[in-house]
This record gives sequence, structure tokens and C-alpha cells, in this order.
Amino acid sequence: MKQRLFELLRREAFFKKRIKLSSGKYSNYYIDVRRVSLSPEGVYLISHLIFKIAKKYKVNAVGGPTLGADPIVSGVCFVAHKRKYPLRGFLIRKSPKKHGSQRLIEGQQLKRGESVILIDDVATSGGSLIKAIEVMRKNKIKTAAAITVVDREEGAAENLQKFRCPLVSLFTKSDFFKS
Repeated sequence: MKQRLFELLRREAFFKKRIKLSSGKYSNYYIDVRRVSLSPEGVYLISHLIFKIAKKYKVNAVGGPTLGADPIVSGVCFVAHKRKYPLRGFLIRKSPKKHGSQRLIEGQQLKRGESVILIDDVATSGGSLIKAIEVMRKNKIKTAAAITVVDREEGAAENLQKFRCPLVSLFTKSDFFKS
């Protein structure tokens, strides 16, 4: 399963070209995980692999920053349901809605003291995951770990460790450059 996912990512999502990242840095390569996480086979593979990891943490919910986490959170929740494992999903907006409930956290209601896993498609410096951790802390919710499909190995793991949040990656930048 993991090897097949890597093949899909390598073929469909990995590009060697100069691009500006969300962190503001420039890179000579880009891994657009959404090209795979929004495909039927890709979301199936990613969701099963992440569910297996998340289950080990015995958390109540999985979620992450929108947009990278959106299809993955849905997929992991689907897998959990099929396996009769109680796991709820949530997404964190960049800013609260200006209408309706004006929530920053969308989806299943999280309760104080619960433990969650954060999910993102790609981690570079970990900035979006750190913002998500801060939102969780403001709401008195514990972050057991963060899981990403690809760690670009540019400081995310170290930066998240400062928040006592381990980063678990399905793949790293090194995987793409050694094959």
C-alpha cells in the first residue's frame, strides 16, 4: 500500500521546478499532494495508512488546517467508520467565518481535554500545524501528534517538537531524491 502511494506521488505530484512555498521560501521542487489526495486511489491509500498510525495514539478525533487536510480527514474518518472505530473529524479555518456560527474549528464538536491528531498534506517549516496546535491549546484540546503525507525536512519536525508534538511522516523529501 505504501509503495503504491509513493509511486502515485512520484508520478502525479512531484515536480522539479522553482516555486514559492506557503512559508515564503523558494524551492527547486514541489510536491502537490492534493493531486493524489483528491483522487480515488490516492485518498484510499493515504487514509488507510494514516488511520493505522492515528489508531495507535488512541485519540478522539483527527483534523487539520484547511485545505491540505480536507480530503485526508474525510478519508480517515471513513476508514474509521468502516472499521467501527470511534473517530471524529474536524477542520481548522485560516480565520473564522464572518457569518453563520463564525467558527474557526468546523466539523464534529471537540471537548475540553480530548486528545487529537493533526493532519496535513505537506510539512515544510510546520507553520500551519503550529497554528493548528495553538488553536487546539486555546480550546483546551491536547495534540497527541501531527501526521503528514510528506515532510520536506526543512524544520517542521524540530519546530513541532518545541510544542511537544511529534511529527510522523509517511514520506520525506529524501525518499523522493534517492529513488
